[in-house]
Amino acid sequence: MLNINFNRYLIILIIILILVLIVTAAIILHHIRRTCRTGTMDEMEGHDFEFFCADLLEKRGFMDVEVTRVSGDFGIDILAEKDGVTYAVQCKRYNGPVGVEAVLRTYGGRDYYERMVGVVMTNQYFTAPAVEAAKKLQILLWDRGYIDSMLEE
Repeated sequence: MLNINFNRYLIILIIILILVLIVTAAIILHHIRRTCRTGTMDEMEGHDFEFFCADLLEKRGFMDVEVTRVSGDFGIDILAEKDGVTYAVQCKRYNGPVGVEAVLRTYGGRDYYERMVGVVMTNQYFTAPAVEAAKKLQILLWDRGYIDSMLEE
């Protein structure tokens, strides 16, 4: 009788250990995939990052996604539309925080291209003055966390 109970506990313990290993492996795999996607983003050249962002927007349901020419684009890198709303997007692949200049250029570029919404999209985060200016000028800020969430969906 004691031997039967011991065997049951041993089987239950083994099942629990297997489940813990499976869950742990899934968490590690998810982390590795996420790091590979966003890590690659950090190593891109600026123009490659623009195409990366354009592809991401298309996968998220944006239509008429167009990467603008490299020079003379008035600070706007991507033009797009979603649900009847037109967007002017500036992409910033930086190694540090994005400042207020990107917000100001997007503000001007949004009006130049006659778009409804201006967006600054970056692999980093924004400085406090950039966030403050974006609020006043009604420019959307899509930082690394936002891009990561777009990649996960």
